[in-house]
Amino acid sequence: MIAVDVAIVGAGIAGAGLAAAIGDRARVLLIEAEAQPGYHATGRSAAFWQETYGGPGVQPLTTASGPWLAAGGYLRRRGALHLDDAADGTAVIQLDAAFGARVRLVRLGRSGLAARVPGLRAAWQRGLFEPSTADIDVAALHEYYLAETRRYGVRLLCDSPLRTAVRERGHWRIEAGEETIAADLLVNAAGAWADRIAILAGAPPLGIRPYRRTVVQLAVDPPAPADMPLVIDAAGRFYFKPEAGGRLWLSPHDETPCDPCDAAPEEIDVARAIDRLERVVDWRISRVERSWAGLRSFAPDRLPVYGFDPRRPGFFWCAGQGGFGIQTAPAGSALAASLLLGLAPDGLAADIDAAAYAADRFAR
Repeated sequence: MIAVDVAIVGAGIAGAGLAAAIGDRARVLLIEAEAQPGYHATGRSAAFWQETYGGPGVQPLTTASGPWLAAGGYLRRRGALHLDDAADGTAVIQLDAAFGARVRLVRLGRSGLAARVPGLRAAWQRGLFEPSTADIDVAALHEYYLAETRRYGVRLLCDSPLRTAVRERGHWRIEAGEETIAADLLVNAAGAWADRIAILAGAPPLGIRPYRRTVVQLAVDPPAPADMPLVIDAAGRFYFKPEAGGRLWLSPHDETPCDPCDAAPEEIDVARAIDRLERVVDWRISRVERSWAGLRSFAPDRLPVYGFDPRRPGFFWCAGQGGFGIQTAPAGSALAASLLLGLAPDGLAADIDAAAYAADRFAR
């Protein structure tokens, strides 16, 4: 039997980040159902850090994480361009108002947009430029967290789906894969599977729903300029960014409800993405090189969940991180670790309002 203080279900960015943030302050075990950590959402990220992404409720976690990510060499500045084709510019006006002075946003007219996106069609007359947006090295960040867990002696069990979790006399008895585990605390960092893990452990589900998101890699003519910003529809219908060799990563910004699974792209979503791109720029699409899909899991209010479940002793949530789990990982992990250990949030989480993300907000 393996005996630990904390058993964390899920070794993606949420679980690995939390384990690394706990460090040597507790004996920790990471339990991963797949053959390798980060197989699902973490390994299929569109790989950008953007302060407005996820909305005003997520922005404090993103902004707090930025300096740490930059200092570690995980960010490469790109900038983001929010486009609006509405006659009255409603979408960019609302975006600007939502973030106020918290995120720098620069209003641009037609000439400013066209200078940043060659071949931009005439319908796009106004937008906002978000200069702080950057590419993020997701694989390097995840590997850093996993390396930190190894340095602290955290054990990782792969190919070990959680089978049972029973709370007896103030402790958990857990069966995962072929192992039996005794733990004081059980952490749910299972992403799209979070509600299923809660039910298995006897905790009420929070309504965390997985949604499929599609990304397509295209060869385009002319090649996508390497210095082009991330281009986003302010109304939420697409985003695209350049990749190595003049290629383009494109998403139709789809959110299709689905069961937790090994997500795969649907032909209709790939076609929809291409159709939307052709309405934005006059480039020729040479070929679709590949496509993939990942799962984004949201709580009902679309904010992450960090904290102990008020109705299931010893059960801690680190879930509901949507598509922003990578960019918020440093601050989110620091906040979750402090709450788990019963400490006042400090460091990256010092100025974060923990109550906004508490698990008990659904029971209030």
